[in-house]
Amino acid sequence: MSEEAQSSQTTKGLPDVSRSLIWMINFGFLGVQTAFTLQSSQMSRIFQTLGADPNSLGWFFILPPLAGLLVQPVVGYYSDRTWAPKLGGRRLPYLLLGTLIAVIVMILLPNSGSFGFGYGSLAALLFGAITVAFLDVSSNMAMQPFKMMVGDMVNDDQKSYAYGIQSFLSNTGAVIAAVLPFLFAYMGLKNTDTKGVVPQTVVVAFYVGAALLIITSLFTIFKVKEYDPETYALYHGISTEANEEKVSWIQLLKTAPKAFWTVTLVQFFCWFAFQYLWTYSAGAIAENVWHTTNATSQGYQAAGNWYGVLAAVQSIAAVVWSYVLAKVPNKYHKAGYFSSLLLGALGFLSIFFVSNQYVLIVSYILVGIAWAGINTYPLTIVTNALSGNHMGTYLGLFNGSICLPQIVASLLSFGLFPLLGGHQANMFLAAGIVLALGAFSVLLIKETYEA
Repeated sequence: MSEEAQSSQTTKGLPDVSRSLIWMINFGFLGVQTAFTLQSSQMSRIFQTLGADPNSLGWFFILPPLAGLLVQPVVGYYSDRTWAPKLGGRRLPYLLLGTLIAVIVMILLPNSGSFGFGYGSLAALLFGAITVAFLDVSSNMAMQPFKMMVGDMVNDDQKSYAYGIQSFLSNTGAVIAAVLPFLFAYMGLKNTDTKGVVPQTVVVAFYVGAALLIITSLFTIFKVKEYDPETYALYHGISTEANEEKVSWIQLLKTAPKAFWTVTLVQFFCWFAFQYLWTYSAGAIAENVWHTTNATSQGYQAAGNWYGVLAAVQSIAAVVWSYVLAKVPNKYHKAGYFSSLLLGALGFLSIFFVSNQYVLIVSYILVGIAWAGINTYPLTIVTNALSGNHMGTYLGLFNGSICLPQIVASLLSFGLFPLLGGHQANMFLAAGIVLALGAFSVLLIKETYEA
């Protein structure tokens, strides 16, 4: 048992931890989010470059949330029961394994068109799909420990600060990932290649992202010492055997606090909308601004780079707005959440109408405001409603509120895309309406949150 725990034997509840430790607990999140943003911002571009039909993109975008839906509860369940001090503790071993796999896959994915499979061939698309699935499995394995360690080691008074740091690092990683292809094109790397081959601007961006993932994750692995089982039980007011209990996921869901389910409803609408943002942004910008649907054209690749810039704008806006939301008193949290999502809905709707690349900056600033709300409120509300018992499993299950709506959105896209005329920009009409529904569903949180 730690000395800190021994001096607090009669006091249940997590002690304050240093701000430097909070930064180290979250630091690897920068690298993980860089990997996720490279995947989300470049995946549509990669698959259309390989020869995928736009109406088939939904199949590829089902894979990441499906992987997350399966992996994160498993990581949560087993890490609740893990204690491996030589590998870091409870959560860090999973971060280490996830990082190693993610780095390998980040090197393979952008090279999917460089193995001679042929443009539009099933082999090329299948190879890309498998590597995307592995990237998301490994990234989810690496991401979940950061969320759980905040719940494990940070008390309620410091939790908003901790998740604020996590949001800052997440959005910083997103900015880095988003601007890399544009930056490399400016530096002179090839932004087009032979038909079916992903350009070097994207390939090198993934290599840099892989290096960043290793470096930042190692900071967390070497600088954070997790609480041993006895200390954890003492601080959380549970027995050391509590997390060893074999409780089914269904039973845990049945006894989940109301906040878990109310926030899940809001999450459904939010992540449904953002799935279309990631799937159709590059194509919508190419169609509306560069007036091309040819994924091998210079105009399409320029649109792909510009989407990277807009994704960076979105992330910067999210960082600034997260700072604003951090200053909002608790009693106005609902207003902050509601207004963030509603402004984001306006941003989504505007993308359908805008044909000027620079005006799109305003659209993505509004989208970034919604992204800040999504990153700021859900985990704070849910973790405050949970005890330390089965914390990791609950957070893994809560990830279903992120993954399921993405799967539903992708499945519906097969009917919605042709229904809306087969234009990628039109999908933002649907996304904007859905996000507006998410904003109004925030009103249902009031009773649960105040309780």
